[in-house]
Amino acid sequence: MPSLRATLRQGLQTLLAHQVPSAHLAAELLLMHVLGRDRSYLYTHPEEELPPPDLERYAQLIAERATGKPSQYITGHQEFWGLDFEVTPDVLIPRPETEHMVERVLELAQQQGHSKDARLRIVDVGTGSGCIALALASEFPRAIMFGADISRAALVVASRNAVHLNMPERVKFLESDLLTRLLEPDFAGTFDFVLSNPPYVGKREVDKVQREVRDFEPRLAWGGDLVRGDEVYARLFPQALLALRPGGYVVVEIGYNMREQILALLGEGWGEIQVTPDLAGIPRVVSSKKLE
Repeated sequence: MPSLRATLRQGLQTLLAHQVPSAHLAAELLLMHVLGRDRSYLYTHPEEELPPPDLERYAQLIAERATGKPSQYITGHQEFWGLDFEVTPDVLIPRPETEHMVERVLELAQQQGHSKDARLRIVDVGTGSGCIALALASEFPRAIMFGADISRAALVVASRNAVHLNMPERVKFLESDLLTRLLEPDFAGTFDFVLSNPPYVGKREVDKVQREVRDFEPRLAWGGDLVRGDEVYARLFPQALLALRPGGYVVVEIGYNMREQILALLGEGWGEIQVTPDLAGIPRVVSSKKLE
């Protein structure tokens, strides 16, 4: 029977031959998934032999990854904000750069003098896996949280994540086209934060999108059918003005080249506009305050 070292080497060679990005990481993650072990185990037990069932399972997963299918959809998991999220092809895979949205909300809440026990009202639009809403629910245990999505299948995944993270009652997930269902009299003008990581890839940018995203992640969640890429923001900002209380904030993630495009859409009624870069220095998060 082949050793862990030999098995890992073979998996890596297969992925490299198919030009899979971050092949070494993928080979490790899939072997860790098969074994139910962490990375350190692979390198502290390199000569351990792999039983035939595990070897066959690993070969199957490597073959799946070689087609371009993301490792997260194969294992069914992705970490975000230190929390373990279930991900399926019904939801966008949470990205590390999206954590900057959570960071920005924490900064703004602190600037406003809100403690972690504040009864903030927050809505995450296009919630997908629920990662943003649930990350913030973990930070603000008394906040009133909503997660809205037009995809019923995505909401099922988000609800399972709430249960898995022991927060089944912390976020109310609802099917809604952007903020449509939260503009009723009981909700309008009451929110402290409107958040969104919307689809923002226009048709002209599709050829720049990684195969893993283009062929496997839900097009509804990343774009591709949008003409310019900013259509959702153009609809969201006016709705956010209606949903937010005076002094409330909209916080959105944007594409790498969309800074001026998105800022131009804010228009009247907004102030204290700030653009936050990601770790690569790329403009990533736009936040703005609803004027009093």
